[in-house]
Amino acid sequence: MRARFWPEAAMVAVLLLAPLVLPRLGFSYDLLQRILDWGLIGLGFDLLFGATGLLSFGQAAFFGTGGFVAAYLLLHHVLSSVWLALALGTLAAGLFGLAVGWLAVRRIGIYFAMITLAFGQMAYFLENSPLAAYTGGENGLPGVPVPMLGSYKIAAGMPMYWALAVIFLAGFVLARRILHSPFGAVLRAIKGNTARTGMTGHSVPAYKLAVFVIAALYAGLAGGLLGVFQSYMPPEAFSLDTSGQLVVQTVIGGVGTLVGPLLGATIWLWLRDNLQQVPHIGALWKLILGLIFVALVVMLKRGIAGEIRWAFSRRRLASAEAGVPEEAGEAAVMPPEAAALPMQAPLVVARADAPALRAIGLSKFYGGLHAVEGVSFDVRTGSIHAVIGPNGAGKSTLFKMLTDEVSPTSGDVLLFGQRVTGLGPTHTAQLGIGKSNQLNQLFLDLTVTENLRIAALARARGTFRADLWRAADSIAPVERQVAAAMDTVGLTHRADVPVHVLPYGEKRRLEIGIALAIGPNVLLLDEPLAGMSPAERVATRALVREIGRTRTLVVVEHDMDAIFELAERITVLYEGRLLADGTPEEIQRNQAVQDAYLGGLHEHEPA
Repeated sequence: MRARFWPEAAMVAVLLLAPLVLPRLGFSYDLLQRILDWGLIGLGFDLLFGATGLLSFGQAAFFGTGGFVAAYLLLHHVLSSVWLALALGTLAAGLFGLAVGWLAVRRIGIYFAMITLAFGQMAYFLENSPLAAYTGGENGLPGVPVPMLGSYKIAAGMPMYWALAVIFLAGFVLARRILHSPFGAVLRAIKGNTARTGMTGHSVPAYKLAVFVIAALYAGLAGGLLGVFQSYMPPEAFSLDTSGQLVVQTVIGGVGTLVGPLLGATIWLWLRDNLQQVPHIGALWKLILGLIFVALVVMLKRGIAGEIRWAFSRRRLASAEAGVPEEAGEAAVMPPEAAALPMQAPLVVARADAPALRAIGLSKFYGGLHAVEGVSFDVRTGSIHAVIGPNGAGKSTLFKMLTDEVSPTSGDVLLFGQRVTGLGPTHTAQLGIGKSNQLNQLFLDLTVTENLRIAALARARGTFRADLWRAADSIAPVERQVAAAMDTVGLTHRADVPVHVLPYGEKRRLEIGIALAIGPNVLLLDEPLAGMSPAERVATRALVREIGRTRTLVVVEHDMDAIFELAERITVLYEGRLLADGTPEEIQRNQAVQDAYLGGLHEHEPA
């Protein structure tokens, strides 16, 4: 408990000591108030950028919206309560963030950043021109009143500092709860591997939009407080420079640390104020400030707080890595006696007259290339069904159509008689189809336990849930599922090890474990033995056989010995078409299959 709450206690100590120590170093009360305000907007931005990996250059739009709405309501006597005006300004910023985010989160990378930048610039234009009658244009809005606590007026100086300190502390506590909640765990998964997060059953766009709105709410509240503590709402609140400074201070302080924006604002604002007062520097202060920023980024690539955190975590990381074998050799052979994962209640009720999975005329065309054409087959409930074929036969494309990662050009996929085609991989996972990938899709910066928890949370919470307060590891059914999945794939002894240090064989088993932790009724395994040593292959074949006792399996694999040992029925593809479908004995005797693997197929060769 002490370890969990020490950051909040440390922040309380910092806020208490700051007005006693920092004024001796040239910090005025006005500067301390500005630092807290920038730290507040930085909390939301760090959740967006540091936790989720979404770089926004438009936070000034929400900062200005919250500030000007609150100031307008107060100055035009629409409201007399400063606190209510701040709340409405914050809400307005959140609604604006909802509108912008709804468009922005549909894009990734530079396109997301450019959309936020465009809206930030549009907001700046609107504030200075069409809405100048409400915002004061280039003059801003002077005379914003200060808040009251009963009959006590929170005046500038020490009283205002303590008010801002309390608000910042509340924002810090909330941000930490969000970061360590199930909601926050999904955010970190999105940053680590967006595609796999969606494949486990989480609605990535919904989580991105939610954290975007949260960041906008933080920015709106900070904007409202800016006008309050300086009795003036400046037009620069909407400027690109505001968004740029937010990025700079977060990078300096440490991305993803939550304290980084506050620390970065302290350094950046102190340098900006004091460099201008150094004799003979004049306008060169901006150049010097820029050089200092470059030096800090080059020397401290994780930021100041990030480097401090890394220094303290290196010993723990080294301890976790101790005993992890190297990549090569028989390093990652699964411990014996792996337990079977308890079967969860089906998400889709099985029909007596319907197979577990049915492909009906599946085709996928890429222009003139027919990757898969007219493939149909059934997978019996509780069986191990294999899909084989030479390289380029269309196996991977077929697998992606079964989970709706790739939309078929024509045809349908039915799960226990229910159509899943067109639902997308997120909803397909929620309906009960899990899939391990041919190339590992893992959350490399998270531990084994955290990787499995991401998948188990999707099963327990659905595609989206904004549970921001409870701890990510506090949901008992989820933790049981995580433990069972970890035990099944033989990784319990690696529970707290970061995934990026695991040898290849254990990463392959974790890939299967993530698919299992979803609790699927039907599990698709795409080349589970690929790249493994002989001993690892034997262990993984035993694992697949064990998993097959509790759920339906569909396996793509090039190891024919494993396929004929494990599978109860085999579907053979050749050049995207269905070549054969039958029992292992029937497939072994099939002359067309033999010709396909030996390079013949003479009379069966398509024109």
